[in-house]
Amino acid sequence: MTHTTDRLLTVEEAAERLGTGIRFVRRLIAERRIAFVKVGRHVRLSETVLTAYIEVHTVQPARRVRSSYGSAA
Repeated sequence: MTHTTDRLLTVEEAAERLGTGIRFVRRLIAERRIAFVKVGRHVRLSETVLTAYIEVHTVQPARRVRSSYGSAA
């Protein structure tokens, strides 16, 4: 749930923050993969929702495990 004090971002601002094109953000909205707010005919995204989307889709680096296979005896 978003707070009323959250700043609402335009699609253009959200795309800039994600480092993507506007079409990508519009596709997220059309496919209902991200929560959005309708203000009349305008679409806005909450900063909190966008931050949560980034956190959920952040992939942590894999930890490499050294194998003993192939090591010198």
